[in-house]
Amino acid sequence: MKHVPIFAAVAEMATGLALIVAPSMVGQLLLGVPLAEPAATVAGVLDLALLGLGAACWPGPPRLGMLFYSALVTLYLAYAGFSPLPTGPLFWPVVVLHGVLAILLLLTWKRSGSGRA
Repeated sequence: MKHVPIFAAVAEMATGLALIVAPSMVGQLLLGVPLAEPAATVAGVLDLALLGLGAACWPGPPRLGMLFYSALVTLYLAYAGFSPLPTGPLFWPVVVLHGVLAILLLLTWKRSGSGRA
């Protein structure tokens, strides 16, 4: 039973990586149709959430999973924001919010020493 969280972490991270590598194919396999924009962009955030969930399930500080997720979402959305894809009025505020959260999580993780507090 002690290996269940590790199995869950590996499964979620594998799904997240599959969504990074081939989001349209994963959509085809799961939903029966390939993902089109903007669904592929949303899938990009989902894959990062799954990677963060996997990191949170991995033995160690759960805060690391949220830090991992927030940092990756910040980078991914910033990258997407500079692409020709359309963005809505809340797009950049969400990028900034995730960036601030990542910085705050990093600071609290470092201050706690082990990252467990």
